[in-house]
Amino acid sequence: MEMQNFILENVMATRPASQADQGRVLSEAVARVATCWKLTNEQLGSVVGISAATASRLRSGSYQLQRAEKAFELGQYLVRLFRSLDALMGSDDAASTSWLKSENLDLGGRPIDLIRSIRGLNDVADYVDNYRARV
Repeated sequence: MEMQNFILENVMATRPASQADQGRVLSEAVARVATCWKLTNEQLGSVVGISAATASRLRSGSYQLQRAEKAFELGQYLVRLFRSLDALMGSDDAASTSWLKSENLDLGGRPIDLIRSIRGLNDVADYVDNYRARV
């Protein structure tokens, strides 16, 4: 619920955000997703296309994703996946983490492993969104 409130307060604001604000908000959201899902810096870095050291700096707040970088777009996909999965799992982080780490026959692997590639991240996000549409 804390993550959902953060997103509502920061991402869904009615005033247009500056690029710096967008980078700050998305960086904080990505760091919170990583914490909720207990991702290592190496895993987070693989997902958003940054090094483990940069992922550590992102989590500490000393690095922000920049709108012009690919990592920004991948961070948006990660937050999209988080929000969809969170809604599907009723804000149960343990259930979401369990789903991510479990083999998925439809996807052909464990979502936590698949999201390390751009195609995998997109496929998993689409899969969860499509599943939500049926519910």
